[in-house]
Amino acid sequence: MKKGILSLAAIAALTTGALQAKESLADAITQGKFKGQLRMFYIDRDYDGFVTTHRASFAAGGHFGYETGAWNGLSAGAVFYTTNTFGIGNDNLPGEGYDPTLTKRDGSGYTILGEAYLKYVVGNSTFKFGRQRLDTPMAGSDDARMLPNLFEAYLFTNTDLPDTTLIAAHVMKMAQGTFGNVYKGGGLGATAGYTLVAPNDYRNKMGVDDPTGEFVDMGTYAIGKETDGVTVGAAIYKGIPGLKLQAWDYYAWDILNIVYLQGDYGWNCRLNDEVKMLLSAQYIHEDDVGDSYAKDIDSDYYGLRLKAAWHALSGYVAYSSTEKGDDNNQLGSSIITVWGGMPAFTQGMVTRHQFFADTDTWKAAGTYKFNDLGVNANATLYYASFDVGENNPYNNGKSWTATESGFDIKYYPESAKNLQLRFRANFPRDFYDKHATKTPDHVDWDEYRFIVNYTF
Repeated sequence: MKKGILSLAAIAALTTGALQAKESLADAITQGKFKGQLRMFYIDRDYDGFVTTHRASFAAGGHFGYETGAWNGLSAGAVFYTTNTFGIGNDNLPGEGYDPTLTKRDGSGYTILGEAYLKYVVGNSTFKFGRQRLDTPMAGSDDARMLPNLFEAYLFTNTDLPDTTLIAAHVMKMAQGTFGNVYKGGGLGATAGYTLVAPNDYRNKMGVDDPTGEFVDMGTYAIGKETDGVTVGAAIYKGIPGLKLQAWDYYAWDILNIVYLQGDYGWNCRLNDEVKMLLSAQYIHEDDVGDSYAKDIDSDYYGLRLKAAWHALSGYVAYSSTEKGDDNNQLGSSIITVWGGMPAFTQGMVTRHQFFADTDTWKAAGTYKFNDLGVNANATLYYASFDVGENNPYNNGKSWTATESGFDIKYYPESAKNLQLRFRANFPRDFYDKHATKTPDHVDWDEYRFIVNYTF
C-alpha cells in the first residue's frame, strides 16, 4: 500500500513538473516582445563633372519581429526586413536615373527573414546562433540606407572577468544591405565595406544575380571564392575610470587576418571642468593568410580623434593615415573591408577614401543640441579632406585631394514618441579625378536624404 502511494506521488510530481514546464514554455513563447522599425526614405543625388546623371529613389519598409521570453535561459527570435517602392519610379521622381541604394540593384523591392536565431543565457554568458545583425568594427550592419547588412553566425559573449567583455564568433554568411549597391566592386568597393566582385560577375562568382538580401558565403561574397568563413575574437576592457580598450581579431580563412585596436580616454578639461574631453586612437593591420585568395596583403592604418563637449555643443577633429605599401599591389597595401565594417574616425557620409593605400585624411565636425531651446533636435556639420597618393587602388598612378562636406539634422517630435525625422546631405568634390587633359576630369555631386523612422 505504501509502495502504491509512493508511486502515485511520483506520478503526480512528474505530471505536475511536466505541466509546469509546459506552462513555462508556453509563457516564454507568449510573453515575448515585438520589436521593429518603420522607415520611409527618399534620396536625390545630382552629379557634376564628367558624370552628369541626376538620380533619385523612394522606398518604404523597415523591419518587424518577435523575440520570445526565456525558458530555462533559452529564447528565440525572428525578424523580417522589407523594402518596397510601391510603384514610385523614374517617371514619378526628379532626374533621369534611379538610385539603386534603397532596393535591389534593378530597383525591385524585396522581403527577407533577416534574423532567425536561438539565444541561450547562463550566468554571465550568452550564446546566439543563426541569422542576426552584427555591429563590430570590421563586420557590421552599415545601416546607411533602407536595409542593413545581416549575417549568419555563432556568437558567444562572456562578462565573468571584472570590467571585461570577451567575444568569440564564427560568421558563415552575409546578406548585403541596400547601401552596397552604390558600389560596383573593385578597389573602391573593397575598401568601402563591400564586395570586390563586379556586378557582371555576380552570377558566375557568387551564384546569384544580386547579393542584396541574399545570404551568401562570406568568402564568396567578399572575393568570389567559397571559404570557411570568418572567425572572430575580441576583448573589451573598462576597468580604469575614463578608459576603454578593445582588441579584435578577424581570421578570414584563406583570405586575410585583420587586427583592430582602439583606445578611448575621457576626462574633464582642466581649464573648465564643464568641458568633457575624449581622446581616441585606432589601429588596423592586415595580412594575407592560408591560400591567399586575395593575393598578397600587408597594410596598416592609424587614426586619432579628439572630442570636446560643452553643454549643448560638441565637436571633434580627427586624422588618419595609411602607408604607401607595395607599388605593384595597391589593393593589398590598402585596408580591405568587405563585410560592412567601417570604424574609421575620418570617413565621410559617403566618401571612404581614408582606407586607400598612401592616403592621409583629416576631418572636423560639430554638433548642437537644441533641447535647451525647447526643441528636441540636433544638427551636425562636418568637413573631411582626403589626400590620396599615387599608390591608391581607385586611380593608380594619380594623386589628388578629395573633399566632402555635409550636414545631418535629427528631429524628435514631442507629440509622437519614438518618431525620428531626419534630413541629411553630403557634397563630395573631386571624389574621382581622371587627371585628363579634357575638362571636366572630376566627379562631384550634391546628395540629399529625407528619412522617417518610427521605432517600436
